[in-house]
Amino acid sequence: MTLEIDVLNSLKEVYDPEIPLNVVDLGLVKGIHINDNKLEVIMTLTTPKCPLEKYIKNTIIRHLKTNFPQFEDISIQLDFSQPWTTKDISPEGLQLLRELGWNV
Repeated sequence: MTLEIDVLNSLKEVYDPEIPLNVVDLGLVKGIHINDNKLEVIMTLTTPKCPLEKYIKNTIIRHLKTNFPQFEDISIQLDFSQPWTTKDISPEGLQLLRELGWNV
């Protein structure tokens, strides 16, 4: 479980290109699965047809490969079964957005 927490904390360094929050505080990361040398991140996006999907996924994979070279296989699984809403944003994320003048 510690490694999953390390991965989650590392993902706090990856920011959404349009919203000034990291993907964890934005509420996009739904789960982390580690099995032997495989790491899978289950996540959603703010919209199913997000034009930056490929950019976000590639950025996360590059970041994780740099920080966790022990994994031979790193993948992103998108899950849109629960549509993202601003209610998914962490309390810290909401506070930061409000400080930046966002109405959330």
